[in-house]
Amino acid sequence: MTEEFDLEAPDLTREDLLVLEDPHFDTDSVAIVTGAASGIGRATAVGLAANGLTVVGADIDADGLDETATIAADVGADGPVHTVETDLTDDDDVAAMVAAAAEEGTVRFAANIAGMQHIASIPEFPMEKYDLLTDVMLRAPFKVAQEVMPHIREASGGGAIGNMSSVHGHYATRDKAAYITAKHGLTGLTRSIAAEGDGTLRGFSVSVGYVLTPLMVNQIQDTAAERGISEQAVVEDVMLGQARTKEMMIPADVANLFTFGFSQYAQHLNGGDLLFDGGYTHTYE
Repeated sequence: MTEEFDLEAPDLTREDLLVLEDPHFDTDSVAIVTGAASGIGRATAVGLAANGLTVVGADIDADGLDETATIAADVGADGPVHTVETDLTDDDDVAAMVAAAAEEGTVRFAANIAGMQHIASIPEFPMEKYDLLTDVMLRAPFKVAQEVMPHIREASGGGAIGNMSSVHGHYATRDKAAYITAKHGLTGLTRSIAAEGDGTLRGFSVSVGYVLTPLMVNQIQDTAAERGISEQAVVEDVMLGQARTKEMMIPADVANLFTFGFSQYAQHLNGGDLLFDGGYTHTYE
């Protein structure tokens, strides 16, 4: 009998979150998280707050940001979550968000997580969608890094910038050209941050397979319509068909990778990628 996949992300709980000892995981240190209003960004904001950091969550969705702050309080996070409504396609907004974060303490970490998706073949891909997607997922991380790096350089003990990549930063599939282009570009940005960081300012990326988020549920629906197959077939054949681990990740799983990447235990993770993909990238039938 074919397993039916539950296409709804579970509620975030304290037990889902990795909590580590680190000399800089305290409320004096600030972590910026983009895309913090939902999904992986929300889980990362809550996870870093659970580790005692002061978190500044940035997103264009003000209501979603408020919900993220409420969830952090509900799980008993030791650090506060401050929210800044931010249009990541507006350079002045990004600069103002980072300036606001600097008022909360020492800006030491930044997680570029905000993302979006559009499913279409290259000949049919609307250029306005291409521009928006690459602005949010590639240009904005560059701008965040540009604004954040001077703060991290001034921070005693340094810090890190983590970028949300994907298995699609390692290979390409059909109908996701803009997303794939952005994720491949993030590899270059990550390495450039490391090259300019002088060892104390680290850059790293996180690459995972399919994660059960609201964005993913929408993508399942869009892919089913684009390919003329059922949503169940999209999950089984398109998304998990190549994987060896036949289970979708949840947002907390990815948040925990950012927590590790920012911690003292990842001091040699610099310019590299945390690839947790269930076997997508390095195995095949």
